[in-house]
Amino acid sequence: MSRRIRDARIRIRRWVTAETTSGMLLIGAAAIALIWANSPWREAYAALSELTIGPAALHLDLSLSTWAADGLLAVFFFVVGVELKQEIVAGSLRNPRQAAVPVLAAAGGMLAPALLFTLVVVCFGDPAALHGWAIPTATDIAFALAVLAVFGRGLPRALRTFLLTLAVVDDLLAIIVIAVFYTGEIRILPLAAALACVAVFAVILRGRRAPWWALIPVAIAAWTFMHASGVHSTIAGVLLGFAVPARVVHGEPRPRTEHLEHAVRPFSSGLALPVFAFFAAGVTLVGAGDGGVILQPVVLAIVVGLVIGKLVGVLGTTALVTRLAPLSLPAGLRLRDLLPVGLLTGIGFTVSLLIAELSFPDGGHTTGAKAAVLIGTVVSATLAAVLLRWDAGRATRAKE
Repeated sequence: MSRRIRDARIRIRRWVTAETTSGMLLIGAAAIALIWANSPWREAYAALSELTIGPAALHLDLSLSTWAADGLLAVFFFVVGVELKQEIVAGSLRNPRQAAVPVLAAAGGMLAPALLFTLVVVCFGDPAALHGWAIPTATDIAFALAVLAVFGRGLPRALRTFLLTLAVVDDLLAIIVIAVFYTGEIRILPLAAALACVAVFAVILRGRRAPWWALIPVAIAAWTFMHASGVHSTIAGVLLGFAVPARVVHGEPRPRTEHLEHAVRPFSSGLALPVFAFFAAGVTLVGAGDGGVILQPVVLAIVVGLVIGKLVGVLGTTALVTRLAPLSLPAGLRLRDLLPVGLLTGIGFTVSLLIAELSFPDGGHTTGAKAAVLIGTVVSATLAAVLLRWDAGRATRAKE
């Protein structure tokens, strides 16, 4: 019986962590939220999102939507932090020369959307929306890799590696943006306590044994103090991820980054991200009268930033650095091959929705910003899927 249970758990884990599955769970959760939020029962969705739970004495009496954005999403950022640590120490970011092109492409892919966003909102006379400049700069790793896995079968593996490296750096830059530009008043004592908890977490992980019953309370304490400090609490997840050793310790068969990523990813992909998508994507558009929400300049700015800005930034930067600097693309890749990758980076979704909430806490532009993220993501994903299918078909015919 125990063997059958273990086998079932392995199968479920493989299914949940598959790139195609994680992407479909995100899409499904967002679709359910969007339909419910625009149905005759939309007040029930709003009531569920605003339902408050948690200990008031610790200032953690938060709404379910806030718990999803600040709490569950910290688990996703922990996995991102672990991946970043692994890539920097032993992965695609270890060799600066090999990583240089996708790293610079990620930077260009964030700068161009921010500039286009700023240009659009200024030209259309909505300076109050400028605080959302970072919304179209982020890329959703899970969603983008899922589209590539489904529609890009048969394409060179170097394409996935390039996208993964670019998206990982993109996430790192997005984390820095959130920490620097979307942090209000910083309270030093709680921040120091959070950093001390991260240090304790690192010490435990470097011991011969790192029991989960010791790691989880320390991680929760780090999150709690980070939340109280004024710095967005998901940063605690990133720091905890960076604290995990990426090299083999105590003669173990694999690094602890791989072990913890293997343990936490099912929860992140199967629960944390879909629940966040459910509460973040429920944008109510009915009753908007003459469509005023969709006609806001911020909507056009975000869609243009995601669909055009990311594409131009990634491909333009890649073209410049490979022609003007002694850098080159991986063997077997041409600039044309990166066209669908540029479109895939326009899939903002998770982090873009989070930044939309942080950018407009008063709600004045939040609905339009979230709607724009969904529109831009759908357009980018659709265009990328069509192009990937075309390229995959052409690659298959060339082998015949």
